[in-house]
Amino acid sequence: MNSLEPDAVTTGTCRACGATLKHTFADLGLSPLANAYVPLAKAREGEMVFPLHAHVCETCFLVQLEEFETPENIFSDYAYFSGFSTSWLHHAEDYVATMTQRFGLGPDKKVVEVASNDGYLLQYFVKRGIPVLGVEPAANVAKVAVERGVPTEVAFFGEATALRLVAEGHAADLTAANNVLAHVPDILDFTAGFKVLLKPDGVGTFEFPHLLRMVEQKQFDTIYHEHFSYLSLKVVAEILGKTDLRVFDVEEWPTHGGSLRVFFCHDAAAHQATSSVERILAEERAGGLSELAGYTRFAEEVVAIKCATLKALIALREEGKVVVAYGAAAKGNTFLNYCGIGPELVRAVADRSPHKQGTLLPGVRIPVVSPEEMLAMKPDYLLILPWNLKDEVAGQMVEIRAWGGKFITAIPKLSVF
Repeated sequence: MNSLEPDAVTTGTCRACGATLKHTFADLGLSPLANAYVPLAKAREGEMVFPLHAHVCETCFLVQLEEFETPENIFSDYAYFSGFSTSWLHHAEDYVATMTQRFGLGPDKKVVEVASNDGYLLQYFVKRGIPVLGVEPAANVAKVAVERGVPTEVAFFGEATALRLVAEGHAADLTAANNVLAHVPDILDFTAGFKVLLKPDGVGTFEFPHLLRMVEQKQFDTIYHEHFSYLSLKVVAEILGKTDLRVFDVEEWPTHGGSLRVFFCHDAAAHQATSSVERILAEERAGGLSELAGYTRFAEEVVAIKCATLKALIALREEGKVVVAYGAAAKGNTFLNYCGIGPELVRAVADRSPHKQGTLLPGVRIPVVSPEEMLAMKPDYLLILPWNLKDEVAGQMVEIRAWGGKFITAIPKLSVF
């Protein structure tokens, strides 16, 4: 079947516009939840797997997964802690400095972050004496934020939560929501919450991986069950418009392989639109994101990456080389499970987070170890799974060069350096 021919069985309706979903964007087979790390005590137990099949809506062009698992089951106890990435902390601190200056934030203002994780961002507002509130559904992660001095509400965000927060005095001058818009199945209810939460002249920001970069750079490993949607500026602007919010500025960032930071406000707010909005929309049109044919190449390019990676790893095994990986991140789990790469090809994966060390990766069951344990193996090759952080990781793991070790990344194409 051609990847964009209508599927034999339709798969429900678009979560943004309600149109029937008929077209495949990428089919990665069956996969476990990307952040469902397996404790060693449960190593002999089975796992739930779900179809990892992204569709594109032929009406509004939202790329999306079906909802096979509820957000409550995915996010109520979560293994991802933002504070373990040095580069991401620098990004957060820069955001705080820029927003504080641009929008005149001070002790008389209020900043609310949705999906505030472990307080990685709001801690920098706290240091400036700016009142904050985090909203985070994962109680185990929120606990770390509170210990860090960041007031945090354990809740899923939507219109009902926003109404409650405003009634409790938490109307916001600035809202931040980084890498969460893709994580919500009811995207219309989620964005409606910001209309309630924002003060009349307040500003909201979303950051999310840009679908245009995902297509250009073949970033199929960013597809996993925790990501219900894959977003372009066009789609996000239209979704915000359904709740009388409008985009007035947009910035491009290199984070997560190429992201957008979208600034939005109430329709009646005074914020003037910048030329960046139309520029990015024009780039998306030029990149083919406004017509179904623009999505056709992606599925075949995904298969080519799988084949090239397996060929290289099998050759290294036959040569007796020791290959390990770095970064027990969700994108790596998608990549390894789709490619069928287990401990026979990649001996272990190192990660700085103690919350992941001593577990097994979901599905492929590769053991997660500390960076120190990984270095003690003296690997010949280190496969960097979070390719967007390859320079940071190569700098931290430079010790492997002492015995001639090399680094590998697989996306957008296989590279050894």
